[in-house]
Amino acid sequence: MPTRNLGLDLMRATEAAALASARFVGRGDKEGGDRAAVEAMRLLLNSLDFRGRVVIGEGEKDQAPMLYNGEVLGQGDGPLWDLAVDPVEGTRLLALGRPGAISVIAAAPEGALFNPGPAFYAAKLVVGPEAREAIDLKASVADNLKEIAKALKKEVREVTVFVLDKPRHARLIEEIRYSGARITLQTDGDVAGALAAVLPETGVDVLMGTGGTPEGVIAAVAVKALGGGMQMRLDPQSEEERWRLVHAGFDLDRVYTLEELCRAEDTHFAATGITDGPFLRGVRYKEGQAWTESLVIRGATRTLRKVEAWHRLEKLRGISPVAY
Repeated sequence: MPTRNLGLDLMRATEAAALASARFVGRGDKEGGDRAAVEAMRLLLNSLDFRGRVVIGEGEKDQAPMLYNGEVLGQGDGPLWDLAVDPVEGTRLLALGRPGAISVIAAAPEGALFNPGPAFYAAKLVVGPEAREAIDLKASVADNLKEIAKALKKEVREVTVFVLDKPRHARLIEEIRYSGARITLQTDGDVAGALAAVLPETGVDVLMGTGGTPEGVIAAVAVKALGGGMQMRLDPQSEEERWRLVHAGFDLDRVYTLEELCRAEDTHFAATGITDGPFLRGVRYKEGQAWTESLVIRGATRTLRKVEAWHRLEKLRGISPVAY
């Protein structure tokens, strides 16, 4: 029998966060844009007929007063859902008006998502369905690209790699270029990069490099639901982070599989564009209305929906305290 698609409800929260934060695009105010998105997302999640607990939230790194790890949301009863949220993925992209900022939520049954503990950063390798058996995070960059190209029926020089443009990736970038593959360097947008690698027609074939561990868990929900491939290894970027991970019992050499990052099939994922990106367009305004484009993925059926919505801002302002 058909069952409720929680992802469509979660999309209302990503839409609200995108609409609230879009007012800050290009204004140079990372904190203001993020705060507006957090408040809007929390308000909408608390209005939904479900029970959710934030397990990947704004978190300790951001010292967040809302959507913090452990916060329980919603007005319903029944089973508890674990939530991984990022009201603005790419706060710097938002502040500078650059492409690729999105609002995102992932949900899975209680206990199904990997708990990164004190881990802030992790090395990741993400590909689409055709190459999911071709990746090995323990192998060299060149060997991975060779196997990925073979699985995609391409030459290595035709493969495009998404890499965050960070100093820590200087050697990785050299190795990719030496292999002959193409690179798209982006300043931010870890979840968006993983989605671009697994979705068709984005021009991106693989994500490589170190980014946020929480973002890796969020991305894993979508990657698994879409049949892609992903591996992750904790990669602390400071001695303090390394010390905390070791004392918490984490093995820093262990490579986590997609099944270990997300241990359920009955998952939901929603994302709404804030600024234009490779698979979602950003918020647009016209005559008292705002237009959004969202992506909704259901793991149980592997259904992917693209949802366009026109929002009448006067009506929204009349029923909600969100500053649309």
